[in-house]
Amino acid sequence: MGNLTVPRTGTVGRQAEVAEIERMFVGPALQEPTRLVTLTGVGGVGKTRVALNAAAALQPRFRDGAWLVELSPLREQGDLLAHVIAEALPLADQTTRPMTEVLAEYLADRELLLVLDTCEHLTEDCALLAEALLRAAPGLRILATSRRALNAADECVLAIEPLPVPEADDARGGAADAVVLLTLRAAEAVPGFTVTDAERAELVRLRRRLDGLPLAIELAAARLRDLPLRELTARLEDRFAVLGDTDRIVADADPPWHQALRTAIGWSHQLCTPAERLLWARLSVFANSFDVDAAQRVCADDHLPAHEIPAVLARLTEKSILTWQPIGGGERYRMLDTVREYGAHWLRGLGEDDTLHRRHRDHYLDLAHRGDAAWIGPDQFAWYDHMTAEHDNLRAALDHCLAEPEGHIALEMAAALWFFWFECGFLKEGRYYLDEALAADTAPSPARVKALYACGPLLIYQGDLPALQERAAECTALAAHFGDTERSYAAATEQVKSVLAGDLEQAVSQGEALLATDWREKPLTWIPLSALVLITHMLLAAGRLEKAFAWLDELSATCDRSGECSMRAWGDFNRAEAWLAQGLFEEAACCARAALLVKHRLRDGVGTGLALEALARAATATDHHGDAAWLLGLAAQLWETLGRPEPGSPAVAVARQICARQTREALGDDAYHRAFDAGCAIDLDTGIAQALSPASTPPS
Repeated sequence: MGNLTVPRTGTVGRQAEVAEIERMFVGPALQEPTRLVTLTGVGGVGKTRVALNAAAALQPRFRDGAWLVELSPLREQGDLLAHVIAEALPLADQTTRPMTEVLAEYLADRELLLVLDTCEHLTEDCALLAEALLRAAPGLRILATSRRALNAADECVLAIEPLPVPEADDARGGAADAVVLLTLRAAEAVPGFTVTDAERAELVRLRRRLDGLPLAIELAAARLRDLPLRELTARLEDRFAVLGDTDRIVADADPPWHQALRTAIGWSHQLCTPAERLLWARLSVFANSFDVDAAQRVCADDHLPAHEIPAVLARLTEKSILTWQPIGGGERYRMLDTVREYGAHWLRGLGEDDTLHRRHRDHYLDLAHRGDAAWIGPDQFAWYDHMTAEHDNLRAALDHCLAEPEGHIALEMAAALWFFWFECGFLKEGRYYLDEALAADTAPSPARVKALYACGPLLIYQGDLPALQERAAECTALAAHFGDTERSYAAATEQVKSVLAGDLEQAVSQGEALLATDWREKPLTWIPLSALVLITHMLLAAGRLEKAFAWLDELSATCDRSGECSMRAWGDFNRAEAWLAQGLFEEAACCARAALLVKHRLRDGVGTGLALEALARAATATDHHGDAAWLLGLAAQLWETLGRPEPGSPAVAVARQICARQTREALGDDAYHRAFDAGCAIDLDTGIAQALSPASTPPS
């Protein structure tokens, strides 16, 4: 279990470091094992690679796996540290509890290794959170990487040194790790590359000059495409002689940056063309990865035309400045943190720092608006994939909006991303940004009305009625001062509030009023679809099936015309509920699977869990009790990640309890628990794949 990434290239050496980390965590006889280990060292020394290798070696020892959390894209926003850890884990809590508390509870009875990568900009926050989690979870171990120690209680620090280099410039040193790494990377950069006996001493001399730093080796090896080994060594020697300690990337770096790394990156920068250097600097504004379109929109101008950027990206990849990542339907690029920092240093030197960060913000604000407009349509899955890939950049842009207010852009962006927060499963983070934006910009405006409206779906999922009542009241009061659009936002928020309050007649009446407008003649939006879903939900809860079916037919036809999937899936779930109420169990199972397919694809945890339970109820009703117990266990596994053991309406909760009781009575306690526990233990994606196939029988 886990999410460890596999390094793109093999690792040379580091067996001793990995063995020492294993020893520290496992502990010798009669000695308490270490629970928090921090790997320290200069940038580019290979801390992350050592951590990943050690985590992979340790993974079989942990019942609940090893999980990597990349912290470099978080910049200096410590408030979201717990959220980012939860996102890396299979944990998408949708309650109102503080995320630190949720994490502690989730980890409390688990045996798990957490790898916190790149902590140096968040050392205090990481230390406090690590201490809290370790206190709550006896089976938890944390492996951190940082340029400096976290200074947490009971922390053990292991310094990662550069790779060993030969003591003398002779062929006998050829087996040293640093030389082996350079030889391997050179062969990757230049197919057929070999080192003759005459060149071996030259190779050793180059490695000594690079001082064993893996990143410096990677950059130097990439240059062998263009320069023979002897010339490469001579040029690098000249670079050291000219720059020495004066070429400081970050003047106040802590700990001081290694001269070899500074010089190797600076030398690689010097050998780039002007266009490559300019793009390198401008790309430093991205958090984590980016695609070609984003690079063109943010970085292009008269000095760097957009049509030239794809070729420049390819050349920077060849030089190991960027890494290329193929993804489904496209490709993305990313920089190592150390290389990005060098680019940011040059961007400040060019005087473009503020300009490029604003352009980055504006691009992602525009992306949020485009997603808002296009989400209700046939491309929801593509938008889901694109926006989740851009999550780090969206977060960075929102942080910029909040740090440097300009107009109502923080409210605009947080509200435009309603579909990302609600439909893509980031409820708690969405509420955080909406609350921050609303607190920072209190002036009446259409943007504020939409932000208040965007809170509604999040709060109904979280079950926070007091907060929803407060937001709805302000939304309604403000909307009266603006136009029809804002008044429709207020009306939709009032209906959401009535649903959460359990006021059936009011919710149905408000929904029907929203649907009495001319919405069918206008571009389809989320408001009428939400009204249809909520009306059918409330009518089904009241047992008014005939009227519910009429609205369900309208919902399905509307979604099918537009190609919309997510709200169509809610209609399928509601239809499954109606079929169950009428005793048409095969039809109910078919509709529940249709809802499950979409909701799981969009990582909608609540929708996925409810669809699984509808399948369980259909299985019990058709005497497939073993399957039903297994499905209930699979759903219980999912609810645990959401922090909601019994979500849904009171009617759904009662139906769940009846299903569990009937299944237990039919199977007996022992058989029920065996099937239920099997559903709890199976990999969630594998279990859902089995549930989606009516021909596949789960291991009852």
